[in-house]
This record gives sequence, C-alpha cells and structure tokens, in this order.
Amino acid sequence: MKPTSFTTATLVAVVLMITSFGCAKRPTRVTNIPNPPIAEVPDVGMTEPIEGVFSPEGVFSPEGLDTPLIPLNPPGSHLNWQEDSETFRAHTVYFAFDSSAVGNAEKPKVEAVAAHLKSNPVQAVRVEGHCDERGTEGYNMALGERRAIALRDELIRLGVEPGRVDTISYGEERPADPGHNEEAWRKNRRGEFILLIPPQ
Repeated sequence: MKPTSFTTATLVAVVLMITSFGCAKRPTRVTNIPNPPIAEVPDVGMTEPIEGVFSPEGVFSPEGLDTPLIPLNPPGSHLNWQEDSETFRAHTVYFAFDSSAVGNAEKPKVEAVAAHLKSNPVQAVRVEGHCDERGTEGYNMALGERRAIALRDELIRLGVEPGRVDTISYGEERPADPGHNEEAWRKNRRGEFILLIPPQ
C-alpha cells in the first residue's frame, strides 16, 4: 500500500511534535562578572580624643597649651556702669580685610588702654568688634566677635584682669563710615574700646 500525501503529512507533523516537546531545553550558561573592588573609606569616627582638663569653673584646657582658655564675662556683668566712648576714641584698632589679627602697628593702642586700666583698677572696658559691609551678616557677626576677643586677649596678656574686659560684636551694623568703597571699608574694620566706670 502506497502512503498517500495525507499520511505523509500526518507523519511529518507527528515527528515535529515529538522533536519539539520531547527534548528538554538546555539552560543558558551565565557567566558571573566579579564586582569591582570597593575603595577603602577612612573611618572618620575613630579620631583620637582631645586630651585636657576642666578647671573648677568648668573651663576646658587642651593639653599642650601654655595658658588655659579664659571664659568670657557673662552678658550684663557691668550693667548700669557709666559708658565713656571718648577716652579711648583715639585708640581704635583697625584690622586687615577678613582678619582678626592685631597688627604690630596697632598694638601700641592696646598697650595704652591696658596702661590706663592698670592705673585705674576700679574701671573696666567693653571691646566692640566691627566689620565692613562685605560678607554675609552672620559671617561678619562672627568675625566681629573674633576681633573683639583678639583685643581682649591682648589686654589680658598685658596684665588686665579678665573680669574687667567685656566683649561684643556688632558685625556690619554700626559702620564708622557709610560709604561703599575701600576707604570706608578700611575705617569700618575696627575694634573700639568703651571705658566702663562703676556707679557712684
């Protein structure tokens, strides 16, 4: 019996079905790519602690400093004292741009203020730090404070008791010259001394 075309077609279809379903699929081979090495990050939380001691007043002094840190006077420590802004007007100290360092040319002014205070032991002084208008308000307030404290430290180094020196920063709020040029800015980068006289 000769196979008909229908029989041949049926046989071919059956063979194809057996081939497609009877053979299991081989899994695709996956190659693992190693991760790149992770860069070492320093452990910033493991720095050595600063060694030092606290004084009975609660002032921390790091080891290695020649002198302990001196606490600032509390606000209002010379409240109701008479203020004299004229006595030390000629001793206004001027600073370089963005600096709180007391220049050598300005130190004789601080020495004159210290000499007056040592000759008048009942009096005190308020040191006011000022800046020019450049920079942000917050930055200038901090810079004015550093200038006032630098002058205070000079007075203390010259023998004035710390309790007789107050400090305050006005930042750019109280310019000596309202101009907007280098000449005005030079006058505004300053520290002023206000003599404080105890109430009678």
